[in-house]
Amino acid sequence: MRKIYLLLLLVSIGVSVPAFAQPVTIDVDLNKVKGPMKPIWAWFGYDEPNYTYMKDGKKLLTEISQLSKVPVFVRAHSLLVTGDGVAALKWGSTNAYTEDANGNPVYDWTIVDKIFDTYIERGMKPMAQIGFMPEALSSKPVPYRHYWKPGDNYNDIYTGWAYPPKDYKKWAELIYQWVKHSVAKYGQKEVESWYWELWNEPNIGYWKGTTEEYIKLYDYSADAVKRALPTAKMGGPEVTGPSWDKSATFMRTFLDHVTKGKNYATGKIGSPLDFITYHAKGAPKIVDGHVQMNMGTQLRDIDKGFEIVASYPTLKKLPIVIGESDPEGCAACSEDLHPQNAYRNGTMYSSYTAASFARKYELADARGVNLLGAVTWAFEFEDQAWFRGFRDLATNGVDKPVLNVFRMFGMMEGNRVEVKQNLAYDYKKVRDQSVREAADINGLASKSTNSAGVMVWNYHDDNVPAPDAAVEVLVKGLPAGRILVSHYRIDQNNSNAYEAWKRMGSPKQPTAEQISALEKAGQLQLLTSPEWISPVKGTAQIKMQLPRQGVSFLQFKW
Repeated sequence: MRKIYLLLLLVSIGVSVPAFAQPVTIDVDLNKVKGPMKPIWAWFGYDEPNYTYMKDGKKLLTEISQLSKVPVFVRAHSLLVTGDGVAALKWGSTNAYTEDANGNPVYDWTIVDKIFDTYIERGMKPMAQIGFMPEALSSKPVPYRHYWKPGDNYNDIYTGWAYPPKDYKKWAELIYQWVKHSVAKYGQKEVESWYWELWNEPNIGYWKGTTEEYIKLYDYSADAVKRALPTAKMGGPEVTGPSWDKSATFMRTFLDHVTKGKNYATGKIGSPLDFITYHAKGAPKIVDGHVQMNMGTQLRDIDKGFEIVASYPTLKKLPIVIGESDPEGCAACSEDLHPQNAYRNGTMYSSYTAASFARKYELADARGVNLLGAVTWAFEFEDQAWFRGFRDLATNGVDKPVLNVFRMFGMMEGNRVEVKQNLAYDYKKVRDQSVREAADINGLASKSTNSAGVMVWNYHDDNVPAPDAAVEVLVKGLPAGRILVSHYRIDQNNSNAYEAWKRMGSPKQPTAEQISALEKAGQLQLLTSPEWISPVKGTAQIKMQLPRQGVSFLQFKW
């Protein structure tokens, strides 16, 4: 009855459906290796650095660290911003640099250390963002502190911290002292494992200088990092939207400079560059009363960045980190004021994440570039209303469905292996057209010495009701003998604290008992009990009904 009702509903709202839904077959061949299963997903970031050591921030960082076998990298803004260390939306401060009455530098690493200590205590690594401009160094410091809130003009956030320094040598000395301090506190080997990078989105309002002034800042910053620790890894330029003409020009101007330009700090030709960074975002909107995502916009940005890097023979094999890689551009813009962000609480965010990360691997393969990481710009927002619709991984200490996709990724290791399916979508079609016709029912698979993992999703850009999909997963290349299969699921009824909260009546102040139930609902859950199977000639067949925007993960252990 449920399927009949959904089909009638779809027809009534003008969505075409096939007369008879045919099963989707996804073929996995564990013997056909496509490349290493790099943990490109094990990178996260956020605007508000002072949330790091707050109650819910610590809890979420612990959970993120526990879902990954490898160290997770964390990128945060405002690590050099002047202020009292009190967190606010789109704001953070550490007061690392001030000056005395005579204009002499005063360094205070207390809050920066508190942030990095929180990561390192959990086995995580900083992607140490050099920025933004301390008040005493800013060439236009007034106004400096902003008080932005959702609904305000977004451009209000760009204040005195966004300007070039009035003294590049003082700026360079600040960076030198920071890196030297880090080595003294954490040890050379530890700091060598970090990634140092300059600024954020200097092609838009985050940087109030020119392109050349950013390049000058990069030269002084990179030189300072390398003087303090010659083996440190330094990168940039963190532009956003490489498919925009102005962004592509900025990125190419920067890469031209580091390869053959005269260094502002040293006078030599070229600048140190150990990895390359840029950002890629999607573009959701409201269409006919529902959310419509645009994964294609994000994938085109990613692909354009890959194309630009690949055009530089001396840079093509450098690691690339997509410094922010998300369905859209404003984590702190809430669903209540921006209805296109309604995807964030439920399973649309999780299915989008599964489908988009799989295509990042394929785009990198096609361009022949070295994708190291893709930073999910989502964390948590302390002391906010429950499920307000920020782009976060948890709300008030309760995990959202999207975090469970990363728990699935955390069980994938070894090599990526071949996945084939009988639908029309491949990475090129999703990049060029997004997912506007049939649903994208597809998979990503990995194999290690004693296990294999298959992630399967049923994604569509349009968040409208649809029948469950009949899916058959054929896994070839399994070893002989008994194999333990565990089937995990994210959907309306599994691994979904948001739906559990709604079933409670969406309480604004849940009781302790309700919070406990929500915390349990927010964890990754098995769809069925694990079972032992005996593959026939090395092949196993798993049948399932996969709801729209649902994600399954099949784990095979032997």
